[in-house]
Amino acid sequence: MIPGMNPRKMQQMMRKMGISQQEIDATEVIIKTAEKELVISNPQVSKVNMMGQETFQIIGNVEERSREIDISDEDIRTVMEQANADKKSAKEAIEKNNGDLAAAIMELKSD
Repeated sequence: MIPGMNPRKMQQMMRKMGISQQEIDATEVIIKTAEKELVISNPQVSKVNMMGQETFQIIGNVEERSREIDISDEDIRTVMEQANADKKSAKEAIEKNNGDLAAAIMELKSD
């Protein structure tokens, strides 16, 4: 916000420009990437709609976690059978490809 400006006046100006803002009562926000998770605790989340385009503003305490992939024995067996590979190689390929079985099979077949 602009310092010294009346918040109500600011809301009116935003409405005239086609901008609406909504506060979201969130307890935690998680952003997942291929390698890690960003966990934002005690967040203040604002959803802004500007001429049909929605954006989110998030303020809070950020913690970074590595993503652990849950690999089932069935997944390992599938990769072993499809790629004609041993258990250790199949598991490593699944981990390397972030749980993507098809990519793990393709990688092992290309070796």
